[in-house]
Amino acid sequence: TVVVNDDFIIKPVDGFGTPDLLRVTLATEKPDILFLFTDPRFFTWLFEIEDEIKEVCPIVWWHVWDNYPYPEYNRFYYEATDAINCHSHMTYSMIKEKFPEKTNFIPHAIPENIFHPIPEKDALAHKKNLLGPNRLDHFTGIWVNRNAKRKRPNDVLESFSKFLDLLEKREGHRKASLIMHTEPNDSEGPNLFATAEMLGIHENIFFSRDRLDFDKMNILYNISDYCVNISFAEGFGLATLESMMAGVPIIAAKTGGLTRQVVNHRNKSQNGVAIDIKLQSLVGSQTVPYIYEDYVDNFDVAKAMFKLYKINKDPNRRSKLKKKVLDYARKEFSYQDTVDMWHKSMLDTVSEFKKNKNNKKWTITEF
Repeated sequence: TVVVNDDFIIKPVDGFGTPDLLRVTLATEKPDILFLFTDPRFFTWLFEIEDEIKEVCPIVWWHVWDNYPYPEYNRFYYEATDAINCHSHMTYSMIKEKFPEKTNFIPHAIPENIFHPIPEKDALAHKKNLLGPNRLDHFTGIWVNRNAKRKRPNDVLESFSKFLDLLEKREGHRKASLIMHTEPNDSEGPNLFATAEMLGIHENIFFSRDRLDFDKMNILYNISDYCVNISFAEGFGLATLESMMAGVPIIAAKTGGLTRQVVNHRNKSQNGVAIDIKLQSLVGSQTVPYIYEDYVDNFDVAKAMFKLYKINKDPNRRSKLKKKVLDYARKEFSYQDTVDMWHKSMLDTVSEFKKNKNNKKWTITEF
């Protein structure tokens, strides 16, 4: 156990903890709130002792769900939770219909000093150092994800290949590069080296394989002209927001939490290119019986890349889009607003919990 300060104590656990560990923590620390992250299926044991927890404090859940239909099989978890705070608006829209009294929308947010625009001359210098002088004039995209099936990495490569063909056909050159910040040999995904070779685009791909700190990731975003994400299931999509905080437009499937990033919900304009879903597949498992996977067409992705290429050629249009993206990200995903909303939600939940606990009436019947 590490005591960082009076308000911050870290207790390491194996896996996702145990009932006995939680019981001891509740008894010794007497917390005001049990704050739950991630998929509740990792914490089935926790919900099974809900009545014990509620003797001490309320349960707050930071929740995201990838897609429709409404997950009726989650009702047990929703009913046991005192506040369901969703960082995806799609999740919020779906859950609030069933539990309006305790469901809130509190979007993801990133401090402006972590991901932000840098001067263009600095970005060009970094681009030259990283990609080489022969790619300095390349139209450059970036994809930041784990190399895993859900993220569709091979389809990203095929989409980029189709874009290069389109570029050559219409513009007479193939001056474009794609940065893939991932591990090409990850066992959860395909061998991306082999796919790039098969498609004949390996010279146009730059694999960023090392774990990078925020400053270096910010440089990768700043040397890019767009960020792409076409996952078939995406609760939120952090990389696209990170790139938008650097003023970089995005290409994204209209699914999950990506939709509200790529589409301005106020005026329906796009912060890059929003791609319509061409196919929905109803999949499932024993623990998640049904959920949709959303697939976009690879040629639609290629056309989106070409559309941003044409915008990028016009300095005025490029500058306007960059400003639009940056303003939207800072307004709709404001770090301070998110902190304030969480603060209010926590205080309201504790207040309501104490009020209900104090007003609880018990009846004793003797037999």
